[in-house]
Amino acid sequence: MDTNELYEQLKRILVDQFELDEASITPDANLYEELELDSIDAVDLLVQLKNITGKKISPDDFKDVRTINDVINALTDL
Repeated sequence: MDTNELYEQLKRILVDQFELDEASITPDANLYEELELDSIDAVDLLVQLKNITGKKISPDDFKDVRTINDVINALTDL
């Protein structure tokens, strides 16, 4: 899966599962400040990402993730 596909998948998850406005989801959007995700949402997001990537994602891999781009970069590094 390339970065564009990951971005589209991530966007769909955030819209469908977290009921976020698609217009607010940009590559530089901060997950916690702009999109208002909390720690429980972050765990739920990890579960959803595991489902689409098929890869086990450790919470430690995401401890420095802050933006949508950070998520995509972390996933491509797996």
